[in-house]
Amino acid sequence: MQKYKPDWPDAQRRLTALWHHECLDRPCLAVTAPRVVEHPTPLPEPADDEARWLDPAYRVALIRRVLETTWWGGEAVPSCHQQGGWANSLGAVPRFDAKTIWFETMAVDFERPSPFRHDPSSPWSAKVRRLMTAIAAEAGRDGFLVGSPCMLPANDLIAMAMGTQEFLLALVDHPDWMAAAILEGAKDQLRVKRELQGLVRERCDFWYGNAGWMAFWAPVPFLSAQSDVSCMLSPEMFDRFIVPELEIIGAECGALRYHLDGGDARQHLPRLLDLPFLRVVQYTPAPFEPPNGPAHLEMYRRIQAAGKIVHIQVPPAHVEPLVRALDPAFLMLETHVATPEEGEQLLAQCVRWSRR
Repeated sequence: MQKYKPDWPDAQRRLTALWHHECLDRPCLAVTAPRVVEHPTPLPEPADDEARWLDPAYRVALIRRVLETTWWGGEAVPSCHQQGGWANSLGAVPRFDAKTIWFETMAVDFERPSPFRHDPSSPWSAKVRRLMTAIAAEAGRDGFLVGSPCMLPANDLIAMAMGTQEFLLALVDHPDWMAAAILEGAKDQLRVKRELQGLVRERCDFWYGNAGWMAFWAPVPFLSAQSDVSCMLSPEMFDRFIVPELEIIGAECGALRYHLDGGDARQHLPRLLDLPFLRVVQYTPAPFEPPNGPAHLEMYRRIQAAGKIVHIQVPPAHVEPLVRALDPAFLMLETHVATPEEGEQLLAQCVRWSRR
């Protein structure tokens, strides 16, 4: 890790303190900035959009480029997002474009068992394994955070594969079938993640955690979860169809980080905060909401009062008011600035703002 972040031991110490709800001289703040290098790794054009997400040679070159041209300040963790893990899709057929991965919709026969199961012989499973093996080889024992592959939870994946409208109707018309399908799909996804983590763990010290987008490291293993489709569910439906998936994920290692997506999903926050294994809440405002910052202070305080860590991405101008207003022992901020010098200045200011 120190190849790209010489101060990693200090960042590791601060992130460990955060996990134990302790604050050193400032809250955790991950700051990134562009870093100029004389001869950056050449980045070839991928053969097609599938290769953009799954070709090991292209992805390794991209990782090198991202890692070497980024300044990783404060608690920023050198890593690179691997959305190609979405190809582990419980039988859905992935389709690729330049910006994301989506899925062909599948017809469902509710008189038959759920088709949303993992097939280890699938060519997509083999492609994800090759990708993660190549990334682990590039990282070596401690080059950067490989992390778990980015994999959709069963509830969101099944909603995408069925089509959102059909998914929502099925929750009402075939609730028992849907509850079982989500739970069995969740167990399959956990088995896949366990297998891939084992593959990476053989080669890397930094084998767990979420890498790339909103990267987070802790001194013990944890898993991340979400339910973007929950913005369209009542609290009662969330409790029946989503919470059981969260419970088996939480039982896997005892610690969960949850991605809460937008104001319409905030209705489920009380239920989430009751989960004993929930350790971190990461909030992403909807496009119609103000960005993370003072406008959401009441929610952040509610999360912290429940003993959970708030992890949010903020504009640089919002760092100071949040540092002054929130409990630093339950706070992880991420921001991006124009230069490493600006980042160093922001980190120094953060220490001063913390002296209340």
